[in-house]
Amino acid sequence: MVLESSKWVMFIVCWLFKNVSCNSVAQKIYVELNNTVPCVRLLNATHQIGCQSSISGDTGVIHVLESEADLEWPLSKGPNPPYMVLLESSLFTKSIMMKMKNASSRVAGVVVVPKTSLPEFSPHTTCPNENTGVYTETYDHNLAHCNTTVWNPRGNGLSYEEFDFPVFSLKEDNETEIIKQCYFDHNRVVNGSGLQYPLCAMQLFSHMYAVTDTATCMRRSSIDFSSFPVKVCEPLGGYNVLAFIRPYNSTAFGHKENESVVIAAARLDSRAFFLEDSAGAEGSVSGFVTLLAAAQALREATQEAPPTRNILFAFFNGEVFDYIGSSRMVYDMKNNKFVIDLDNVHSILEIGQVAVRSGTNLFLHSDPVSRRNNTVHDEVTNLVKNLQSSTAGLNFSFVETGFSQPLPPSSFQRFLRARAIPGIVLADHQTAFNNRYYESFYDNAAHLNLTYPSNLSPEEQLEFVTDTAKSLTEVATAVARALFKQAGGNNSQVNNINADPKTVTQMLYGFLVRSNNSWFQAVMAPELKDVLQPNPPWYYVGVAKLSHQANALTYLVQYLLANLTGTATNLTQSQCKKPDELPNESTYMYSYFWVQGVVPPNSTQRESFCIRTAVRLAKAVSPAFVLGDYVSKEYSTWTESQWKFIKARIFLVASRDLEMLTLGVGVAVLFTSLLVTYFVSTKADVLFSVVREPNNAAY
Repeated sequence: MVLESSKWVMFIVCWLFKNVSCNSVAQKIYVELNNTVPCVRLLNATHQIGCQSSISGDTGVIHVLESEADLEWPLSKGPNPPYMVLLESSLFTKSIMMKMKNASSRVAGVVVVPKTSLPEFSPHTTCPNENTGVYTETYDHNLAHCNTTVWNPRGNGLSYEEFDFPVFSLKEDNETEIIKQCYFDHNRVVNGSGLQYPLCAMQLFSHMYAVTDTATCMRRSSIDFSSFPVKVCEPLGGYNVLAFIRPYNSTAFGHKENESVVIAAARLDSRAFFLEDSAGAEGSVSGFVTLLAAAQALREATQEAPPTRNILFAFFNGEVFDYIGSSRMVYDMKNNKFVIDLDNVHSILEIGQVAVRSGTNLFLHSDPVSRRNNTVHDEVTNLVKNLQSSTAGLNFSFVETGFSQPLPPSSFQRFLRARAIPGIVLADHQTAFNNRYYESFYDNAAHLNLTYPSNLSPEEQLEFVTDTAKSLTEVATAVARALFKQAGGNNSQVNNINADPKTVTQMLYGFLVRSNNSWFQAVMAPELKDVLQPNPPWYYVGVAKLSHQANALTYLVQYLLANLTGTATNLTQSQCKKPDELPNESTYMYSYFWVQGVVPPNSTQRESFCIRTAVRLAKAVSPAFVLGDYVSKEYSTWTESQWKFIKARIFLVASRDLEMLTLGVGVAVLFTSLLVTYFVSTKADVLFSVVREPNNAAY
């Protein structure tokens, strides 16, 4: 029994030693790159875009690209293909990427190092969302496909290309230096010829499960081969953030008699070639920060003198991918799955890109087709007047664009597909976008000139009012005043409506510099504190989760809107979680959030409290996935491929001759071992015979 136990102990010790040894060997061979962002595969009704590696990963000799002329080495002259091309973001252009795509047999992958920005760069298309907006062949063929106005002339469409090799972005400077040093030590081209082996190589893993299109991957995801089915792809989507100034019963859907609602809208999401690097400073943040500030500015005025019409603040998610959020709201309104319907919508004011002005004017865009209806035209004219009169005393003006020009890409277009509704889209561009970095990783805090004195601490930066914050505060003030007028508010209250520059500068800092700051900590729920990070939140909409969890950006906007427009109550934490047990409280009318609160001076305990608010989340998943119509031409069909793991590592690779020699020696050792084992086995009775003592031996 002791012998058997000893055997098991020895087995376990050997097994552990074996694994430790293997891990130690792997660590000596490979240098893991832990701070990378992959380009992943997306699919829609017709095709796939993005990047992927082979199922076992792609390996290539590293080549650092220092100029476009250096492409000749990996694409034709280099003797050791395939190559992993490392390039700085200034060389990450459409022309260079397409050259490598067309020579993919010699390119194993591409690694991008974010450094200096280009003068202009937009990997999006020249006509964003052109097939799912209102301007189609049936609405007005002259305005379809950006025939009259090319909104994003800098767009090169790189984000919508497909690459059959992996493309990664590096986020850590130290890892970049390690790769470059390995290249300079082993791979540096000297006098037209490479160095001798060993060479520095890289391996990238980003194999995607989904292929072809959304219909194919959704069909494969529905096939249950086992008790643990594998999802091949997931629909893009998340949640819209909504708030009425006068809430409706959240369970009473459909038309509301004698109710008229003005919708104030902005989009939340953004994208870039590398989805995790989406920043959207001008593309989305400038708009929704302005609307959040306007909502706060309207709080007191709408409580003291409620306007005759209701106002709905709507923050749409997934708009970059064919208007996911707004199309879902319109679908729900049409099918009596929302608290109001389209007939209750009086007018719409959408805040677009408003932070990059070329002068002192912001522009009011309207739809020339719906304005052919006199009723719509008159109401749009009235909305324009309300906006223009709201800039009195401010340092800018609202200017209306020509009637012949269509709307820029906007959520408002999805409402117009359903019904002729009066509306305006507010933007800083008259024709083409001022945004030089539309939907790219350069559309960040630096693009909006969010600069802070070097001697300020993070908390002091949070409070520092930048010029951009002052500019957006004025826009928010004008928007709030115009919404109050449009909703039928008392004109005597208008001049008392002013946005707060401190709130705007704190939001810009939190959304574009550092979300983990004292103000964001104070307005969030304790259980959501982990969504705050020492960097901006993720602006890519992501996939629609079955767990009913929103992404960090959605939670931030939800809780900020609740704090800026809601009412602090005296409810305890337990009462805040179950308010229906109390008189005069109702979860049908309100949401209740227990937030962390601030830390008072000379204290370590937060002053947490409960907020009563009209803020709610609504699903932002395309109706195509509700209907099961994965080839829809009416709704967004974008999905994201699933994958097993993402990994990158570098190592030294030996020459082919040395590899073959090593293989040969290994095979020889194997066969020698087999022969020795066979010989020992056949002669075991001789080699391991035991001489037995006679039974009658005496001691």
